[in-house]
Amino acid sequence: MVGDHAAPRPLPLFLALVRNVAERDPDLARRALHGLHSYMEAPRPKPRISRPKFAEVKGASLRDHGGHGRPLILVPSLINPPHILDLDEETSLAGSLSKTHRIMLLDWGKAADRAAENVAQHIERILLPLIAALDVPPLLVGYCLGGTMAMAAAQLTPVAGVATLAAPWRFSAYDGKARDALAAIWRDSRGTSGQLGAMPMEVLQAAFWALDPDRTVAKFAAFGALNPTSDEACRFVVMEDWANQGEPLPLPAAEELFDRLFADDAPGQGNWTVSGKMMSDNLPCPALHCLARGDHIVPAATAPQGRKVQINSGHVGMIVGRARHDLHRQLTDFFQTLA
Repeated sequence: MVGDHAAPRPLPLFLALVRNVAERDPDLARRALHGLHSYMEAPRPKPRISRPKFAEVKGASLRDHGGHGRPLILVPSLINPPHILDLDEETSLAGSLSKTHRIMLLDWGKAADRAAENVAQHIERILLPLIAALDVPPLLVGYCLGGTMAMAAAQLTPVAGVATLAAPWRFSAYDGKARDALAAIWRDSRGTSGQLGAMPMEVLQAAFWALDPDRTVAKFAAFGALNPTSDEACRFVVMEDWANQGEPLPLPAAEELFDRLFADDAPGQGNWTVSGKMMSDNLPCPALHCLARGDHIVPAATAPQGRKVQINSGHVGMIVGRARHDLHRQLTDFFQTLA
């Protein structure tokens, strides 16, 4: 589904970012606030219809997007809703890949149904059983943290191949400023998250903004100058709604993400155990890692070792922007070599 009709409320952190910008560029701050107002008042499209469930485990499900050929599971991040991979008819990655494969989009479902699971247990107790529901080993395509998780799954059960899209593996390759900002957000939110049993989506979005605060302000300033009825403006609204919505991150998953992955770089150091097995980026199946050249959320330096291609885009632009055509072509070519 594309999302609710109501706009998310602006977060205090965004307003704090604008205040910081105003000290050095008052005009940019003014335009960003205008853009924020335009975004809040923009009409929302009707939600896309949810696809039928093929299999379900702990409230998570494989949504059947049709197509023919070897099954392919799209594995989204735990952090944002899965529909970024099926945003609309024009940009849908699921739709593009369904021309050559039977597409299953993993919907992680409600956080309450997996409240006790850390990241590794999401792989062991949810992703692996969903893979086992298919008759033949599938292809896995994982986006962001979903790519990290897909790589782990490929080491625990037979799959035909893995493609990752802007997926981090070597977390120590984040620059020091970004790591410090993420550590501070986790430190400041840990108590509240502990009381709630989950890390709220608002805090997760703040973590993303902390990786590139200037771009966050600038994109709202640019949006305010668009024709509000243009396709570009409408897509901006849908994408921002997606970025600001989603389930909270279960507390055990948040603890593992911030303490073991970001702080300790357990995957990159060869010290991440999933289902009793030490994980590596040397996979037992063919793999392709697609990197976004302008990615500030998952910089290219954090990518796994192995065969890589660079897409001339940002983190989300490679999925729904003009660069998606290059991504679709790279994936199609890779899968053809496996056929």
